[in-house]
Amino acid sequence: MSDNGRRRSSFGQSLRAVLWSFLGVRKRRDLEADATQLNPLHVVVAAVICAAIFIGVLIFVVRLVVG
Repeated sequence: MSDNGRRRSSFGQSLRAVLWSFLGVRKRRDLEADATQLNPLHVVVAAVICAAIFIGVLIFVVRLVVG
């Protein structure tokens, strides 16, 4: 799919990589594989979605505790 024959991953694989990165538990081998396989646009979109969900959960928990 890519210009030089490298395999590109799906959005789900990008989402999984972003979620593991949020936890901070990626292996170097996986990080190197991600750098060559993941679509940067998918990673950015997945990161924005995960950040929005995380902020939404924080707001919900705060309102639940305070209110």
